[in-house]
Amino acid sequence: MNILPSESEKYLSEFLPLVKNQNTVEIVLCPTAITLDRVSHLLVGTNVLLGGQNIHSETSGAFTGENSAPMLKDLHCRYVILGHSERRTLFHETNEDVNKKIKKAQEFGLSCIVCVGETLAEREAGKMEQVVQSQIEASLKNLTPIEMQKIVIAYEPVWAIGTGRNATPEQAEEVHQFIRSLLNKIFGALTSDATRIQYGGSVKPENIAELMAKENIDGALVGGASLKPDSFAKLIVLTATAPC
Repeated sequence: MNILPSESEKYLSEFLPLVKNQNTVEIVLCPTAITLDRVSHLLVGTNVLLGGQNIHSETSGAFTGENSAPMLKDLHCRYVILGHSERRTLFHETNEDVNKKIKKAQEFGLSCIVCVGETLAEREAGKMEQVVQSQIEASLKNLTPIEMQKIVIAYEPVWAIGTGRNATPEQAEEVHQFIRSLLNKIFGALTSDATRIQYGGSVKPENIAELMAKENIDGALVGGASLKPDSFAKLIVLTATAPC
């Protein structure tokens, strides 16, 4: 919940020139819902895609304050973030809620960035795999391999979000590898290999190259470092040039 609608034009006037030649990575901006319309117009003709931060699981109705998949689609969004740790912890969204939202998003052609990850207490209790597995299995329940083509998984260790305490590249790779093995068991090797798995947790220019060098880390879900145009642009450039 950052950057006012009135600030978005200045942000993009600084950001877009810095990334205009970056065509080897997919860049997606996910501003607040109230800013989507303005940003949508400013992104026309650029190499930056638009996404929402959340949707309701219904198409329309008496859900005051909510936003729907067709609303995002109408504003030319291509992506939506679902199951972010803040939605899960602060707004008590369950894996079943996320699953319903995925189905609704896909009904309207939106690709989903589906977030999973454990808290510090869960990691210290040795429950990381159990938590992540339950989130993956329940959130992606009854999806087909074809539907998985429009799913991106974002692993965000809750204990490393906005704390400055990021997981080491080795810790992140371990969980990414575990997630890919789960996808292999559920959907098969072709789907598992093709699914992008992002890392999100205090990602910044200083650590992005080392993270992207890991075999199973395919991108980044960026929070705080995306609020400054130069920082976010630098992160994107480093991602594009990182060894794979």
